[in-house]
Amino acid sequence: MPTTPDQSDISPLGGIRVLDLSRFIAGPLCCQILGDMGAEVIKVERPGGEDSRRHVPHYQGHSLYTLNYNRNKYGITLNTRHAESLEVLADLVRRSDVVVENFRPGTLDAMGLGWERIHEINSRTVLVSISGFGQTGPNRDRALFDAIAQAASGLMSMTGQADGEPTMAGAFVADHIAAFHGVMGTMLALAARARTGQGQHVDIACLDALFACMGTLPSAWRMLGQQTGRSGNRDHITVPANTFPTADGHVYLHAGTDALFPRLAKAMGRPELASDPRFAGQHDRLANVEALDDIVRGWTRLSTVEQVGGELAAAGVPYAPVATVAQASDSAQVRAREMMIDVEHPELGTLTLPGMAIKLGATPGSVRKAPPLPGEDNADVYSRLLGFTAERLESMRADGVI
Repeated sequence: MPTTPDQSDISPLGGIRVLDLSRFIAGPLCCQILGDMGAEVIKVERPGGEDSRRHVPHYQGHSLYTLNYNRNKYGITLNTRHAESLEVLADLVRRSDVVVENFRPGTLDAMGLGWERIHEINSRTVLVSISGFGQTGPNRDRALFDAIAQAASGLMSMTGQADGEPTMAGAFVADHIAAFHGVMGTMLALAARARTGQGQHVDIACLDALFACMGTLPSAWRMLGQQTGRSGNRDHITVPANTFPTADGHVYLHAGTDALFPRLAKAMGRPELASDPRFAGQHDRLANVEALDDIVRGWTRLSTVEQVGGELAAAGVPYAPVATVAQASDSAQVRAREMMIDVEHPELGTLTLPGMAIKLGATPGSVRKAPPLPGEDNADVYSRLLGFTAERLESMRADGVI
């Protein structure tokens, strides 16, 4: 497939075309990452734009949801409920390497564009379906939002203080993790296509993606009968590893291994703790966690975050101040890693958006296009890919097709 003019010859996904039928976070973020890496992404929205364009917070009247998850995309509109749209959508599929959607299972089939039809139209096309519970199972037809995945996966039961209520994470972790799995599934399917010449259906469930992050906990339950409850910020395996107060904030430190604990003891001016029978080994420290946390807490609360951090850094003990979002966003490390970047928008001016977490040394990603307005690229995409004339486009607008 020919490379579009805005794609670098060294882009890892240059020449790959992605049709983005998704909304909100998981699907759009998946497609944005593919776009960052050079794919030509065509975002399809209904006339007027997807629902998330109305979500707060807004910047100059535009939702940050849309701005955060839709850069490097060409924006077109298409009323998929209009009779004429199915043929148009099929023509776009015919010219695409990847189709990404996050409707409820069965929605594409009801539109007449399910996996079998897509494969019939273009046997090389990869269909990536990102849904709440997946394409199979008793809950496949249920709607899911991020916190529902957190509840269903077991994560929420593990989050919060031991004597408190189950608590959701402060960010939409399930949607983001599902997006990352969507990217991996896309790349694996494209790699398989390079050998077989055939596309395939990639089935990503938000619940699956988040459940896969639960580590040893599900196996510990099924194989050992162990069930771990909430413990706040305290690590379940090693001690001390917790959040501790200082005179002006909090730090999280991890000195639970037998190699790290003597370093912490020395930094606190209590080297004898390393040979104290209560704390000499990992199991000893776990058995006396309350006493040890109290000792560490007594040390940290007498100094500032900066002072405690200096002592821990000098001792080689892993730690971090508990930063606010503002502090993290403005930190030297985030700046150095270019995890907040400026993107120039033709109408909104400079946008400050999350950067790329994937750093490729030889073929890096790039930002080539700001998040599009609804239908911003109708004329370009429909004429360039499908050969539509200006007269046909005007007729489609008048009829409510685009």
